[in-house]
Amino acid sequence: MKKVTTLGIDLAKKVFQLHGVDSRGKRVLKKRLNRNDFTIFMANLPVCQVVMESCGGSHHWARTFRDMGHDVRLISPQFVKPFVKTNKNDANDAEAIVEASSRPSMRFVPIKETWAQEIQMNHRVRERLVKGRTALCNEMRGLFNEFGIIMEPTISKLKNALPDILADADNGLSIPSRNLFSRLFSELLVLEKEIKHYEDQIKIIAKNNDKVKLLGQIPGIGYLTATALLAAMGSPSHFKNGRHFSAWLGLVPRQSSSGGKSKLLGISKRGDKYLRKLMVHGSRSVLIHSPKKPDKRSMWITNKKETIGWNKTAVAVANKNARIAWAMLSSGNSFKVA
Repeated sequence: MKKVTTLGIDLAKKVFQLHGVDSRGKRVLKKRLNRNDFTIFMANLPVCQVVMESCGGSHHWARTFRDMGHDVRLISPQFVKPFVKTNKNDANDAEAIVEASSRPSMRFVPIKETWAQEIQMNHRVRERLVKGRTALCNEMRGLFNEFGIIMEPTISKLKNALPDILADADNGLSIPSRNLFSRLFSELLVLEKEIKHYEDQIKIIAKNNDKVKLLGQIPGIGYLTATALLAAMGSPSHFKNGRHFSAWLGLVPRQSSSGGKSKLLGISKRGDKYLRKLMVHGSRSVLIHSPKKPDKRSMWITNKKETIGWNKTAVAVANKNARIAWAMLSSGNSFKVA
């Protein structure tokens, strides 16, 4: 086999398609392997540049190949798609990955370390449980409404009122209905317990991580946002500057410019929507307290709130916090109020 300088891999669970080229871009390898043979083949392959699409399992393989000595790159699938020729299949996808990686202006996805994925796992499971709790509470309120019982639209008030409603013999609920609501109440308590478990796990991570403590100095960033931000960013060196990181999070305006005329739209909403949600929600708490503070930052927030409104200001503060977070992680300096 001739010297492979760049190897494109189309990943799957059991079957892997390889496309290798030499230094002149000529194809010298086209191979399809199962999972066991794939690992052995990569371990015996001379060191080269390995390129894959960023997808499920790609970070695991990236770390594995990096440990073997290969130069590993991950590309977002949206940047590979324009290079797929004719019909879509595994072989054409692997070739397109190599072609996309050869572009000088191509942007690559940072490889996530194990610790970052462990943090994100806790966040993902907690978020699923929170959504399940919200759905359960909405369902219970709707069912209670069918019996003429109106519940307050907050989880805490619903949870506090349920025992009294189930114990009230004069509210018209039948025995089967009481049994049903009792089981739903038990399900709610189990969800609350599970959510608290994952929040405690995230708190332990935050307590033992100096970078999370550093990010926690920024108003509007608590332990949940700080751990999620650190896991998503990885290393600040992956981004050129704070604006690059903010744009990666989707907190900057979309452009629709042509003919020298600039047109800015709403925020792009690219990147991790969960982290962006945490950043914006954290900013809302800053907006509430800004009128009470005399510092320059709070005065800027209050002025923005009066000129562009509450929601746009919340996004603007989230954008500023993202830039500050990148700067603090890059320099190691503490947050200073102007």
